[in-house]
Amino acid sequence: MKSEFPKIRDLVFVGGGHTHALVLLFWSRRPVEGVRLTLINPDPVAYYSGMLPGFIAGHYAMEDLEIDLVRLAKRAGARLVIDAAAGIDRKAKLVRFSERADIAYDILSLDTGVTSSLPGLPGYGDCAQPAKPLGKLALSWDAFVSDAAEGRKDARAVVIGGGVAGMEIALAAAWRLKSEGAKSPEMTLIESRRAVLRDSTRRTRTALLERAGELGVDVRTGVRPAGVRNDGVLLEGGEFVRSSFTIGAAGGRPAPWLEDIGLETTDGFLNVDRHLRCPRDTSIFAAGDCCHMLQSPRPKAGVFAVRQAPVLWNNIRSAVAGGRLKAFLPQRDYLKLVSAGSKFAVAEKFGLSVSGRRVWALKDRIDRRFMNKFAVRRAPEAKRRPPPSSALGLAEYVEGELALCGGCGAKLGQSALRRALANLPPPLRSDVLSAVGDDAAVLRLNDGVQALSIDHLRAFVDDPWLHSRIAAVHALGDIWAMGAHPQSALASIILPRMPEGMQAHLLREILHAASGVFAAEGADLVGGHTSQGPELSIGFSVTGLSRSGFVGKSGAGAGDRLMLTKPIGSGTILAAAMSGSASAREFASALATMQKPSGRASRILSQFATAMTDTTGFGLAGHLMEVLDASAVAARVDLDSVPTCEGAMSLSDSGIRSSLWESNFAISARMKLSGRKKESLLFDPQTAGGLLAAVPAEKSETVLNRLLEIGEDVAVIGEIVAGPPRIFVD
Repeated sequence: MKSEFPKIRDLVFVGGGHTHALVLLFWSRRPVEGVRLTLINPDPVAYYSGMLPGFIAGHYAMEDLEIDLVRLAKRAGARLVIDAAAGIDRKAKLVRFSERADIAYDILSLDTGVTSSLPGLPGYGDCAQPAKPLGKLALSWDAFVSDAAEGRKDARAVVIGGGVAGMEIALAAAWRLKSEGAKSPEMTLIESRRAVLRDSTRRTRTALLERAGELGVDVRTGVRPAGVRNDGVLLEGGEFVRSSFTIGAAGGRPAPWLEDIGLETTDGFLNVDRHLRCPRDTSIFAAGDCCHMLQSPRPKAGVFAVRQAPVLWNNIRSAVAGGRLKAFLPQRDYLKLVSAGSKFAVAEKFGLSVSGRRVWALKDRIDRRFMNKFAVRRAPEAKRRPPPSSALGLAEYVEGELALCGGCGAKLGQSALRRALANLPPPLRSDVLSAVGDDAAVLRLNDGVQALSIDHLRAFVDDPWLHSRIAAVHALGDIWAMGAHPQSALASIILPRMPEGMQAHLLREILHAASGVFAAEGADLVGGHTSQGPELSIGFSVTGLSRSGFVGKSGAGAGDRLMLTKPIGSGTILAAAMSGSASAREFASALATMQKPSGRASRILSQFATAMTDTTGFGLAGHLMEVLDASAVAARVDLDSVPTCEGAMSLSDSGIRSSLWESNFAISARMKLSGRKKESLLFDPQTAGGLLAAVPAEKSETVLNRLLEIGEDVAVIGEIVAGPPRIFVD
């Protein structure tokens, strides 16, 4: 969502809970001009807790529970920061983090949810899974069920907590283990109080306990856990309940830092008034399970979080744009729908209770209707049509033009670059050792040589801190590829229009991220240049030193093994993210790969490599061909051994291409292709891609093992062969 107006106020959401997710949806339909909206959440997805029991029972797939925050943020024009907030500085109006730079706010809204962890219970953190936040539980549960069904683990599980959530989970888990054919499944529900389901009606309690008996759930009341181990739960008094999978569902606790920000709380939950604002700081709103409603206290339930959304939406709009505040008036009773293992559920309202398969069908419809609000609905892109008075050929050019990608997908094509450089005169100075077109300038120094390189990236992610980290890693790529030690960096940054205070905070985020990358490599960020423009762009000029010379591209010889230190496919994923086709997990995984430095890999490879380069804008094929041309050899590439980013293959198969792909594909005229679909990724432009090195065969196993030992995702993808420069794909 682009706007011609500058951003002059910062609205920050901390947490991707149900209320915030709905407000983002409303914002996408009616944004407020001049507001920069930021969403902060530890994961790229948020999970809908209402469908967790159905997932545990096997009725839903993992993706059915997920709200894709990457797509939702893009839809709302918000920048998404995938990180966990660690605190709030109300005086400075900053959100604090453990590692990244602070984020400034004018208006802040909190929807951080709760956790069902039991920090005071010995062994809980290492040996149990909290039901909330449910991401970790959801990811590990399927693996346990598979192990239990195949006999690799005992089919014993324990749920700690006898409220509605604990009972739902216990019934769902018991049903799943039975339906998957696990041998001798055992399910135990532990509740420290004298009775389970204390907040439910007698009829609801009876119906659910009957289901527990039918499914073989052993309900233990009046017993308190004393510790958790990998093989079970120790109870006070010395009894031990065996368990291969223990789940904590005992109540909910808010983030501990909420009590440290100087605002009133109730049992750790942030107090809010009827407008969902903190009474002592009206620039802070809170919603969902993390807050306590002073005028109308209610139990923690998703129905209230959902119904708070329109009120929070109105009041936040009023805070940033002016208007009247609305009061949130929660109903005293609400329809409770409790799933009971199989496709069977219990409904309760006004003291009445009914159960059966039809109740489950109702719950399923309500849950799916809620999740369908966030479904991706891609409208066809409107084609730009030139006016009647246009240059000849403009309509044809625009018709075939792809939207310009960010990152390396925005680079100039390889053939155009070569034509432009063809008339550049060779270096005149004797201390300039590099030739025109080399990745970096090589300068002679008294005690060695210095490499000088420059690179910049058009924004492809809305988080400027993360963009800066990736831009710094990307700029160092040529230095690492030459086996040099990074020395210094200068920044070149184009900032979007906004008030000076916001620009200062933005620049602080950028420099904090970049300086962290450079400092970790022993280099200093010593200054740079800024200007203003229509969008954010970050670049760095960098220098590196070597006393023993550099690894170039011209030393590869027949028999050398080709090693690649990062997967390919980031360009495809970035192009897919622009259109909303990439999932949150695919996008986040690609970002994690891009921001991983290659310094450690370079220091090992440079000791053995005969030739080395980094794989960036021209794709794996284009950069490999540069090595082959410089070394006058050919190469064989084992396509199956080439690692790819998560989701890149399926996205590429669907026809998604970076805007630079077509230019890169021209190199295929010098290749022998096998005709497999995966070959399209060989031409995919990479941002902050891995190192590509030719290593003598007799040393390749040693190098491979050393790289694997330090955690590098290195792969041997082929070998150098004799012959004129050409790539043979097997």
